[in-house]
Order: sequence, then C-alpha cells, then structure tokens
Amino acid sequence: MKIGFDAKRAFFNRSGLGNYSRNTLDILAKYFPMNEYLLYTPFPNSKLYFYNPSCQQLRFPTKKIHNLIPFYWRSYKLHEDLINDKIELFHGLSNELPFNIHKTNIPTVVTIHDLIFMRYPRFYKYLDRKIYEKKFQYASTHASKIIAISKQTAEDIVQFFNVPENKIEVIYQSCLPAFWEQVDTFRKKEVQMKYLIPNKYILYVGNIEERKNILNIIKAIHRAKINYPFVIVGRTSRYMSIVKAYIENYNLKNIYFLQNVPSEDLPAIYQMAELFVYPSFFEGFGIPILEALVSKVPVITSKGGCFAEAGGKSTIYVDPYNPHEIGEAINAVLKNPILKENMIVDGYMHAQKFRHEVIAQQLIKVYELFI
Repeated sequence: MKIGFDAKRAFFNRSGLGNYSRNTLDILAKYFPMNEYLLYTPFPNSKLYFYNPSCQQLRFPTKKIHNLIPFYWRSYKLHEDLINDKIELFHGLSNELPFNIHKTNIPTVVTIHDLIFMRYPRFYKYLDRKIYEKKFQYASTHASKIIAISKQTAEDIVQFFNVPENKIEVIYQSCLPAFWEQVDTFRKKEVQMKYLIPNKYILYVGNIEERKNILNIIKAIHRAKINYPFVIVGRTSRYMSIVKAYIENYNLKNIYFLQNVPSEDLPAIYQMAELFVYPSFFEGFGIPILEALVSKVPVITSKGGCFAEAGGKSTIYVDPYNPHEIGEAINAVLKNPILKENMIVDGYMHAQKFRHEVIAQQLIKVYELFI
C-alpha cells in the first residue's frame, strides 16, 4: 500500500496531536514496514521526529508560492501532490483533510480527537471555534472513514455533525514506547535532581488551563490536609494566575510547577509518583491516564465522558467539581497500600489493550477496506 499522511503535527507539535502523529507513524513503520508511507509536511523538523527512510518518505511543497504560504499548500493544494504521487489512501492524523480532496478519487481516513470546542465553547476564542468547525465539518463529511479515539468522541461526531455511526471506527491511541519501559534508579535520580523535585509525590501532567481543573486538585489537597508534595507538569495559560492566587492566599507549600519538560524525562517523572490525579472536566481520550497506568501508577480521574475507557475498572472516578470527593479519594489511595497495589496491577492489565501492535493492526484493517 502507498499511504499518504498529513504529518505536519509530527514535526511541529510537542504535545497531544504531535505525539499521536509520531506514535501512529512509528508503529505502522515498525509492524507493517512492507507498505510505503509518504509524510507530507511544510518543513522538516528532525528535532521532533526521526522518520524511517526504509519505508517512509518526506514530501514538501514543490512550488515557491507554497513554500512561502505553507498553510495554503497544506489546506488547498496538497491534493494535487497526492495525485502526482499516486497515493492509494490519505490519512489526516489531526482532525482535518485538505479541502479539495473530494475532487480526487483518493480514499481518505481522518482521525477526530475530540469536539471539546463544541461542547465547551467558553474555553475557546470565537474565531478559533469557527475555523475548527469548518475543518471538522469538511473532514467528517468527505472522509471515507472516520477514526474516533474514544467512544465518547464517536458519539460527539454523530451528535454534532450528523454522521452515520457506521462511518466511524473507534481506535484508541497508545502512548509513546518509552512509557512502557522501566526507568533505572540512576536515571530517576538524574531527573529528580534536574527538576529539584522530591522522590515521591502526587502528580498531574497536562496543560494548566481551566478545563483541566488543577485548582480543584489543589483545593482538595489543602482542605483534606494532605501533607504530600504535588508536582504539576504542563504548559501554562492565563488560568495559572487563578491557581497561583489560591496558593499564595493560603500560603501553600510543597507544590512544584515544571514547564518545558521534554518527553524523554516524563517516564521517570511518572514512575517516581505515588499517585496520578487527573480530574479534567472533559477529554477526547485522556492520554496522561494511559501514561500513568503503563508507568504502574494508580490513577484518580473524572466520572463520565471518556475517562473510564482510558482508566478501566480499577481507576477511582470522582466528581471533578467536588474538591472534597477528590481529597477523600487521594487519602484513600495514600493510606491503603493494598488498594494502591490492586489499582496498579489491574490498571497495567487494562493498559494492554492499548499496546502498539494492537493499534497498528486496527489501523491497517481500516486502510485495507479501501485498497
């Protein structure tokens, strides 16, 4: 098979969509190297993604005007290159397809990650919402098949874009290979010293924004009098001022904020944690939950939505709007070694369904529907 990918995020995005793109491209190259994969990106960025030349080829804009305006090439002219390259199928990895691809006979697959901008519009700027809506609507309408990364996302696609259920395939995402590997003691100590953090702590990983609900974790720790370090890893936003104001108002200590943490340091940070807390209001899947489970760390997350899909039966689910409930759950895990161990064992077993070889086989099965 000769398959094209919108690979821009793999080369330029350090967080969720970039990780999904890199991981998808990697596992396909590893488990199905007999195929030919063409990665379309405005510019190469080898610092983020190292492609496999044995089965992957990079494709860039060939016209000067497209180099000067890469957005125009990617959104409106990429379909011409796909025709010239005789692509048999194109996969948009990050919610969108080239706008003119319906003018070709090329089958298309698009991965839709979430529709949070439609469920919670207050978290997004008006113009951003309108751009997202246009892109998502086009992709959902013209894709031969839609991959949703959770049942929750599949339900939202049907609800908001009136897409037939049989057009959607739920294929979960996996986390990067490094999270599945045990980090040695020396490396853990190295990371601990690098960020000046304790060797045991409660952990949160994700953007520091209102939807992620960090403030209610801090309120829970404060009100339940939990005397345990709390490490927060993530990019800040204006919401950070609200979080910092609460911390300063109550003179809270033992809270560590880590920013610009490279992905190679994250497995050690996860594996040194006693507990992972992630009471987000809404997610498309919640990849940090899976990262914690494969790191053999117990997880507390939110009731409802997609969270049970990622967390399994032994994760503890709480009302994200209720700091008292969050605090009780944290204390329950920290004070009960048997509960904690059962959560670790069962959580790791649940995570096996998200292994790379499983995801790769499911993706290829979808591609084969059209080739």
